[in-house]
Amino acid sequence: MARIRQADVDEVKARVNIADVIGERVALKPAGVGSMKGLCPFHDERSPSFNVRPQVGYYHCFGCGESGDVYSFLRALDHVSFTEAVERMAARVGYTLNYEDGGAAPETTGRSRLYAANAAAAEYFRAQLMTPEAEIGRRFLGDRGFDAGAAAHFGVGYAPKGWSNLFDHLTAQKFSRDELEKAGLVSTNQRGGVYDRFRGRLVWPIRDVTGQVIGFGARKLYDDDQGPKYLNTPETMIYKKSQVLYGLDLAKRDISRSHRVVVVEGYTDVMACHLAGVTTAIASCGTAFGSDHITVLRRVMGDDSSSGEVVFTFDPDAAGQKAALRAFADEKRFAAQTYVAVAPGGLDPCDLRLQRGDGAVRALMENKNPMFEFVIDQRLADFDLASVEGRAGALRAAAPIVADIRDPSLRPGYVRVLARRLGLDMPEVQAAVERAARGADRAEQRENARVAEPAPIAVSVTMASLPNTRDVALERGAMMAFLQYGHRIEPDVFLRALQLPFGHPALEAVRSSLASTDLSQPGWAVAAVEAVREPFRSLAAELLTAEFPARTEEGAVASANDLARGLLVRQLEREKDDLLRGIQRVPADSEEGRRLRLRLRELDADRQRLIAS
Repeated sequence: MARIRQADVDEVKARVNIADVIGERVALKPAGVGSMKGLCPFHDERSPSFNVRPQVGYYHCFGCGESGDVYSFLRALDHVSFTEAVERMAARVGYTLNYEDGGAAPETTGRSRLYAANAAAAEYFRAQLMTPEAEIGRRFLGDRGFDAGAAAHFGVGYAPKGWSNLFDHLTAQKFSRDELEKAGLVSTNQRGGVYDRFRGRLVWPIRDVTGQVIGFGARKLYDDDQGPKYLNTPETMIYKKSQVLYGLDLAKRDISRSHRVVVVEGYTDVMACHLAGVTTAIASCGTAFGSDHITVLRRVMGDDSSSGEVVFTFDPDAAGQKAALRAFADEKRFAAQTYVAVAPGGLDPCDLRLQRGDGAVRALMENKNPMFEFVIDQRLADFDLASVEGRAGALRAAAPIVADIRDPSLRPGYVRVLARRLGLDMPEVQAAVERAARGADRAEQRENARVAEPAPIAVSVTMASLPNTRDVALERGAMMAFLQYGHRIEPDVFLRALQLPFGHPALEAVRSSLASTDLSQPGWAVAAVEAVREPFRSLAAELLTAEFPARTEEGAVASANDLARGLLVRQLEREKDDLLRGIQRVPADSEEGRRLRLRLRELDADRQRLIAS
């Protein structure tokens, strides 16, 4: 493949706001001057340790150590090549790339072609929805309260009957058979022939969090269709059903702002919720809502406190109850409070909107019940509470649920709820909950002991591991200032301070790398960090992205200049101490004595200028 010209790589990176790119996947909040913070997308965490510094185009996680620029972010999270990452960002900012063999080159990389094929398929399906054959699809939507505007908003389309309509259309657009197979748009029969995967079906495009089409969900319309009611794109290089949430591209902004999400069970439920004003609704695609979905949602929500809300909607039938208990098993992974909303009469959000209007859908979400109460009721329903044996069994079944409540302020209230439902005394229920809690703790300890492995020897140096001394604090602060605000420090002061060696070896490694970097080139701070030798590179990334201790940009610039001067003053004071010791060893009226005293006056004058400036 042709190599992208380096000047173009740098120019695209300079034009892209890394916070916007990362912010499509992670809810970022201001974290000090010029810095943003969110839950790390590379590991699971309860409180945010992932820092992004838009000004220098760099991120670093203080928890797992992942760091890099916008290209490394895309490569790590989306598993794309470097070339694909550059091409994607170039398309984002409308920049035409040039390749070293001359001229502009089309996007021909594997993942890019799969995205392009899915996008072209989505356009084709949308156009087909307007054809006479698609009348059955339009009627299906209309019967569920969705007009043409709603279909257009969600990109709903129609896959025509026939074995190769889509295949013929896309191959005419220069997509190869191999690309269409890898995109999950066509299948191969036993004789090696190819045919469209989706035929005679209503089709919903499934997009990733950035809005790119990665697959489809299709609902059968004809009685002679022997396939499943819903058919989804198979697992592909870009479509992983355990990580995909339908509607997240439309809902992410409101989810991030409100820290609230509504989890429903189908495409039409998502449509109904959004059209009714519940714009934070999403759904899993062809699989049960699971732990990977939770990880994705927590990042988008900024799920780092109990102030958020996750509302699940379930059918009241056996399948819905099973889904609720499955969701409850993963409930602890949310920091937010979890709730369950069950519509009267067992209606799903789509049918509820159709029969009772938009207001009923909004009311359903407001009249939610805590997940714990819902699950407790499900457990109690299995027992005859009119008998002593039934109440005892119900207590044994429900006590672990109450014991599992994370918030200690909520647990006593649920003990009272359970006691009231069972008709038992509070002390008896409280004792059962405490026994369940102790049993859970012992089980967790045994599991931790079983899976525990010898801890790896820590080799990377971090800011937290630096000694807490005056000199190290000055050097640490100065390196943060150099990397984050070097361009705002007085040039003469910056260059002089940067040449002074540091006492701490790790900080000296960072300083040395920065001192040898060409400061006239764009992105010099990132280049310096990436050039730091191990095991000190993680420290350099932390210094570049850590929250700078200042309230305003002006305050940060003033502090950065003060820290640089502080290094110079420290060096002058050390030299002065050496001179004073030297003066004591030579006659006062000697030539050497006069030279030392002259130099001493120069140092004092230099020090006063630095302090006064």
